[in-house]
Amino acid sequence: MKRLMIGQFDRFDTKRQNRDFRNYFFGIEVNQMESLYELQILKDNIRERNLNIGIHFPLLKNQWRSRDPQYLSKDNRTYEESIKYMENEFARAQELNPNYILLHYPKPVILDDNVDWTSWRFEDDTEYYYESTISYEYFKERSRHFFKILSEYGKKYNFTPVLELDGLNRYIYETSLLENLLEEYPNIKLCLDFGRIHLQECIDKNFTAKKIISKFGRYTYLVHLWNVKVNTNVTNSHYPALKTLRVEDGWGDMESFFNALNRENNNYKVLFEHKSNLISDEELEECYQWVVEMINN
Repeated sequence: MKRLMIGQFDRFDTKRQNRDFRNYFFGIEVNQMESLYELQILKDNIRERNLNIGIHFPLLKNQWRSRDPQYLSKDNRTYEESIKYMENEFARAQELNPNYILLHYPKPVILDDNVDWTSWRFEDDTEYYYESTISYEYFKERSRHFFKILSEYGKKYNFTPVLELDGLNRYIYETSLLENLLEEYPNIKLCLDFGRIHLQECIDKNFTAKKIISKFGRYTYLVHLWNVKVNTNVTNSHYPALKTLRVEDGWGDMESFFNALNRENNNYKVLFEHKSNLISDEELEECYQWVVEMINN
């Protein structure tokens, strides 16, 4: 079964497609086309190359003040704008017949007050709440409402909703809330971002990567794969996952992550969400072959 994907972000990069894509890949993930002109080029390439696609929300850039809809916001206007923003982009994407549409969850992110989040990327302070300012009951209620709406949109516009886990706190990893919602709305699936998971494990003493992967592995539809080096500083973000990168130097242990996921699931896809221009053609091929070995283990 074809399970591997590459990303096409901002525009359809023909050079990248010709270098990075393989005929045994499933397709591409697209995100934030810069203009209607670039969106048309994308459509033409999808048709001519007969490509399967997933969409990393949004399909078209600059349709709202932030990239991610803030569907858990305590501000009613922001909440209502977010729901409208989502449906507009789902409708825009319909003609592309996407296999899935991915959004980040939760948004706004709920942050543990005791963790230093300076290495986490946020556009502005509307993208997060600290745990001390938002109750579990509010988070539970708004999450349940969001899942209901998203499930309905997935059915209406014929796509699989996929939620990429963002920064996580105890509302997610110390309760069964998310598992219960995924059981109640089974058309909604998860994306595990292995780079984010490694980074959070390094900065958050209460977060254990393999426990998270095991906890949510059965619901996982997609892995976003990249590596990052974390020691005294965070460097080399979105570096390709190479077998030669040493865990003792601060790189994520991607092999152990895949092993943990494989124990729960053998039907997920892998998107190479890396900067492939940082490595040679030979290293890129080695990356692909190593991942193929790991997902088939």
